[in-house]
Amino acid sequence: MSTLPSALAEIVDDFAAVGASDKLTLLLEFSRELPPLPAELEQSAMEPVPECQSPLFLSVDDSDRDNVRLYFSAPPEAPTTRGFASILAQGLDGHSADEILGVPDDFYSALGLAEAVSPLRLRGMSAMLARIKRHLRG
Repeated sequence: MSTLPSALAEIVDDFAAVGASDKLTLLLEFSRELPPLPAELEQSAMEPVPECQSPLFLSVDDSDRDNVRLYFSAPPEAPTTRGFASILAQGLDGHSADEILGVPDDFYSALGLAEAVSPLRLRGMSAMLARIKRHLRG
């Protein structure tokens, strides 16, 4: 996937390098690495993503279009949702709006999680990316 920002491409490569049984383990590792919200950002000011099966909130700060900041909030008891949010945070945070808008809507299929995660859960990741892009298109 040549249109992926380098950080997101590395994550996709990490998932491609492990077998099916280890993909969920890797996703759980990402869930533990979801960055905390900055103190000045309250969840109530964030946009909910109702397509996710667990409560997920996101915030997009594109005041500097060359350095878009992404923030996610998901409860610890929702490791799949947190894992997806962490993948997007680690793969896209700090990239330009143009780079993020260039990410294919179905990039997550390259993670190879379809056998391990329900289509409803994958739809949640798709919805997160769609909302980020909608915000950037403003």
